[in-house]
Amino acid sequence: MKNSNKSNKVIHLILIIGAIVMILPFLWMILTSIKTLTESVQIPPKIFPSAIQGDNYLSVTKILPFASFYVNTILMMVGRVVGSVLFSAMAAYACARLNFPGKNVFFGLVLFQMMIPSQIFIIPQFLIVQKLGLLNTVLALIVPGIVSAFGTFLLRQFFMGLPKDLEEAARLDGCTIWQIFYKIMLPLSRSGLIALAIFTALFSFKDLMWPLIVNMSIDKMTLASGLASLQGQFATNYPQLMAGSLISIWPMLLLFVIFQKRFIEGIATSGGKL
Repeated sequence: MKNSNKSNKVIHLILIIGAIVMILPFLWMILTSIKTLTESVQIPPKIFPSAIQGDNYLSVTKILPFASFYVNTILMMVGRVVGSVLFSAMAAYACARLNFPGKNVFFGLVLFQMMIPSQIFIIPQFLIVQKLGLLNTVLALIVPGIVSAFGTFLLRQFFMGLPKDLEEAARLDGCTIWQIFYKIMLPLSRSGLIALAIFTALFSFKDLMWPLIVNMSIDKMTLASGLASLQGQFATNYPQLMAGSLISIWPMLLLFVIFQKRFIEGIATSGGKL
């Protein structure tokens, strides 16, 4: 019993240290956002500012059009989430529960795509978007993210974990494959769909390289690419950059707080068989 209590204390101590290490950069960002430029680059570092500089938040909102950034980011996230969940669910159901020629080869290609760095696809994706005439538009941000190999793999785990008796009973009742998928399988995989939606929203929110490549106009940028414009070539106003970062991250914090239970549930139940 004593050994068990000691093990629990060690585990809790490690978790507390890990939590502190993860929180420190966030606290440093908050403190930097209310410092002067001189204090932010001072060596040795000055932890607390001499006086709170709230003007950094006003200045960054005048420099960057955050209203446009929010709209573009939300449209990109919604478009990618809807497309990824819809197409990934259909592909995952086909790989998990249907029998068709080349099924294993198709799923092998999905896994192969997950193993390749996403940077390799940037040039072909850019050429496709360019040929479609979508450069400098919100659709250019959405198109490459509406299909997700990760989403197909994740949802396949959920569909494979569902009992086959449900499908057999539905077929006896005269349901088609589409009716089984839409009316039975999707509702039972709600946790997986929500987990995929949260993952897709998170990946979309922090996507930096693609928005910088396809959208050069400031009013078509997302929050991540807009903040990147504050990074100067020779000098950077770090208090303004940190203030802009704080203004930008609250939607994701709100999303996590609202869907925290679903997010954890989706992650915990995704470890099904391959």
